[in-house]
Amino acid sequence: MDIIKALQEELQIGRNQVEAAVKLIDEGNTIPFIARYRKEATGSLNDEVLRNLDERLKYLRNLEEKKNQVIATIKEQEKLTPELEKQILEAKTLVAVEDLYRPYRPKRRTRATVAKEKGLEPLADWIMSQNEQKPVEEEAAAYVDPDKGVSSIEEAIAGAKDILAERISDQAEYRTFIRRLTMEEGILRSEAKDDQAQTVYEMYYHYEEPVSKAAGHRVLALNRGEAEKILTVKIIAPEERILRYLEKQVISEDNPYTQPILKAAAADSYSRLIGPAIEREIRNELTEQAENGAIKVFGKNLEQLLMQPPIQGQVVLGWDPAFRTGCKLAVVDPTGKVLDTVVIYPTAPQNKVEEAKKVLKQLIEQYHITLISLGNGTASRESEQVIVELLKEIPQKVQYVIVNEAGASVYSASKLATEEFPEFDVGQRSAASIARRLQDPLAELVKIEPRSIGVGQYQHDMNQKHLSETLSGVVEDCVNRVGVDLNTASPSLLEYVSGISKALAKNIVAYREENGAFSNRRQLLKVAKLGPKAFEQCAGFLRIQHGDNPLDCTGVHPESYGAAEKLLEKVGKTPEDMLKGSEKIQVGDYNAMAEELGIGEPTLRDIVKELSSPGRDPREEMPKPILRTDVMELKDLKPGMILKGTVRNVIDFGAFVDIGVHQDGLVHISEMTDRYIRHPLEAVSVGDIVEVRVLGVDLAKQRISLSMKLEESPSGESRKAQAKDKKKSGNGGDRRPRKEGRRDGGVKIPNRGIFAGKHMS
Repeated sequence: MDIIKALQEELQIGRNQVEAAVKLIDEGNTIPFIARYRKEATGSLNDEVLRNLDERLKYLRNLEEKKNQVIATIKEQEKLTPELEKQILEAKTLVAVEDLYRPYRPKRRTRATVAKEKGLEPLADWIMSQNEQKPVEEEAAAYVDPDKGVSSIEEAIAGAKDILAERISDQAEYRTFIRRLTMEEGILRSEAKDDQAQTVYEMYYHYEEPVSKAAGHRVLALNRGEAEKILTVKIIAPEERILRYLEKQVISEDNPYTQPILKAAAADSYSRLIGPAIEREIRNELTEQAENGAIKVFGKNLEQLLMQPPIQGQVVLGWDPAFRTGCKLAVVDPTGKVLDTVVIYPTAPQNKVEEAKKVLKQLIEQYHITLISLGNGTASRESEQVIVELLKEIPQKVQYVIVNEAGASVYSASKLATEEFPEFDVGQRSAASIARRLQDPLAELVKIEPRSIGVGQYQHDMNQKHLSETLSGVVEDCVNRVGVDLNTASPSLLEYVSGISKALAKNIVAYREENGAFSNRRQLLKVAKLGPKAFEQCAGFLRIQHGDNPLDCTGVHPESYGAAEKLLEKVGKTPEDMLKGSEKIQVGDYNAMAEELGIGEPTLRDIVKELSSPGRDPREEMPKPILRTDVMELKDLKPGMILKGTVRNVIDFGAFVDIGVHQDGLVHISEMTDRYIRHPLEAVSVGDIVEVRVLGVDLAKQRISLSMKLEESPSGESRKAQAKDKKKSGNGGDRRPRKEGRRDGGVKIPNRGIFAGKHMS
């Protein structure tokens, strides 16, 4: 297989781009480095395309390795034919290779191998030849031998059928046809083991849909219901068509004696060997596709969370709510330093509201607190009521934001948190983390394993290795896109920088502590075990404020300093002028200038962009969180109200929006836009500020239906479409599982966004 050609066709990019990207990856360059500093070579492929290319490259290379192993194994058995070798070499998937290898794979002891040991293979050959015009029983009589374990004619024929069934099962082309037919025409069906039991999976008690149309979130819901032993899930294949196909392939002669045997062997082969295997394969394929889709959504949501703009220059009170053990508070200054911690008890069972308010007023006055960051966990609703009452009683202007505390408990109990706050207990660490998440989400969230942040669906049910790798890649891309201050970054942040491992991150911090702040990027080469290759990969993403060279605080790579300085000279500026924020650099003919400077045009454009706005934080372009001073109740909402809210979570069938009440509202995909969209991510992202119209409020079920279509059509068609789509897709079941957050039809509903709305009741 020509891997380069395969990648070119799959990714719809040029062959030169693929060749360059593969070469750079093989040389040990990271994806962020290639995407940012090797645009000339790759034709400006972005990090998403490069990660897809890298993943597929690994798969295709693994496929080629598997092909070579299979060919070598069959050759050792002296059974390799030119035709078989050609089929193996042309196979496009691992499944296809496995199908071709199946007849030659060492088998465990099967009914067919037992029959062969009894000497019944010649009888199977005789039946398969379909040439003899005599009863099979007459031929089988010769194979009756009690010493070999064949005590009757019936046993001899049964053994021969077992051999024939296995031969039929081992035919790769049969499996390929049956797999395709089952995918195209099969039905995914689920039944309840106890249809009287009340569970969150009631909508799947008598459920079926075509395999070809099975949505990812429903596949994952069925898998979970099956794992919890509530549902029985099967794929119903077009069995009659499959059996007719097998009979047509196996029966070559109109022989009245062998036909019934071959039909029975084909039926047995399908029901006992092929069918169950194909069902497992298709279920696995559906699950893998569903997981890939869910991981992609998770990654997009995580990216939006990490790229939330930091709230700078404010003293923040972090509030970790709780009932019995009290609410833990941490006051954090604008630099992230913890100034004070305290525990208050305004919630049940103590209910010391006035005492808590007194403490809060003292903290606000003493530290000039301007913002409260409230975690959205247990007792969040009760804590919010106290905060709203307090803000009405004090003269100072203080606002609050509800922050997703997902992963805060994981962080607070970690070794990293213990090292960072050795004198604090887990509650105090959690409160400090909640405050810092508001000040700089990216810097704080990198301390937590990405999958623990919880913005997606079914993250605990999927391939954890794939999930971790994908989400780590998202974090890496975000960190390198923003850039990292070399003199203030924690090891947790540094280890996501291109080319820097955990060990190197610790070495950088150790060097900094021993020798003081870095004054230029070249000093990185003095860090233990940080060689030229690592320097090349990381230098452009590390920033030094007020260092020896003003270019060190930009995204210009040291390898391009010469070109950048020449450019500044040509436009009559100095690096120092650049930091003063004077007018933007103007370049007329980029092609001519790039040629004159000896660099590529993409690099020149990046240099101009960096020099025109040095130190620019790309997160500034993201919508800022909505700060609140009051709270609405669910009962205050009326259909038709237009409100502004923040998108907290995006899932397959819609998005959840915080509109300032204790419960996020659902905007179904059919209520997002007038144009057709395949996925909600085409219309919204986590963190977006959107205007929504209230469609309905269910006080009993604590549900809010929202629309981003601010004007309802006279016929109410959009609402009808939503109801119809919910019924069809199973996204609007009346009950939601409580396990791991609320769900719709078994789908995770929201483990809230970083500035997540109200506590879920």
